[in-house]
Parts: sequence; structure tokens; C-alpha cells
Amino acid sequence: MPLAVGTKAPDFTLSTKTVDGPKQIRLSDNFGKGNTLLLFFPMAFTATCTTEMCEVSAGLNSYTNLNAVVYGISGDNPFAQEAWAQKEKITVPLLSDYEHKIAKEYGVMYDSFLPQMNLGMSGVPKRSAFIIDKNGVIQYAESNDDARQLPNFEKIKAKLGELK
Repeated sequence: MPLAVGTKAPDFTLSTKTVDGPKQIRLSDNFGKGNTLLLFFPMAFTATCTTEMCEVSAGLNSYTNLNAVVYGISGDNPFAQEAWAQKEKITVPLLSDYEHKIAKEYGVMYDSFLPQMNLGMSGVPKRSAFIIDKNGVIQYAESNDDARQLPNFEKIKAKLGELK
């Protein structure tokens, strides 16, 4: 079950790989400055994840105008994320939760991802969204068991508008 609204967001530091090289992103570095939108997604190079990250990338300015920083988080390694971002022109910073610790802390990991395919993959993040305010408190939480279901971006933008 995902962390509830009103809960203090667990802080973390995750790796990202950009054209400028590897970088560490710490969630709490944005506290006191603005809001943070965390978008957990199952896997790079998959259809729905590509659709989601490309659409968010295309509308990234609308989140900036709502005083929000956006991060995509998956269990993919940072090099795979970077290759995917370059191929698909994804501009949302992608953070690697390679050991699935953050998905577990936020309560958004599958016990078994795609069990019908017998892949034996546990810990994969569910498609989820969290808005964390500038005080580090979760103001919006959504998690979908169906990996093909995108977050409700209209509700997310409305909530960010309230927090602005």
C-alpha cells in the first residue's frame, strides 16, 4: 500500500546519468524551495512507460510553472535510463532505484511483476505518483496495480495548483 497523504516523505539519494555524466539527486535538496512530483514507472523501453515519460517531457514547463520539479524513478540502471531518454527524447530526470529500496519505502513495488510471463521479477515499481510539498510532506499519492494505467495528470496538476 502506498504511503498516505500527510506522511513525511522518506528522503533518498539516487543516481542519474546525464550527458554531463553521473549525478546524485537527493529528494530533500528541493525541500524549502518547491514541490516535487515523483513518478515511479516499471521499466524503461516499454510502451506505456515511454508514452508517460514522453508526454510529461513535452509538458514539463507546465510543472515548472506550478513550482514543481519532476523525477521519473525506475529500477533500471542509470545507463539504460540514459540510453532510453536519448532514444525517446525524454527530458524528465530519470533516477535509478536499482536495488528497489525506494519503491519499497514508498509502498509501490510489485511482489511479482508480470507473473503470467513467469519472469520472476519482484520489487519492480508500480506506476505511481507522489506530490511532496516544500516541507517534505506527501500531498498526493496514487498507485496503480495495472502497469498500463497512467496516473491522473489532471488531478496532479490541480493539486500542484493548490500548493503553488
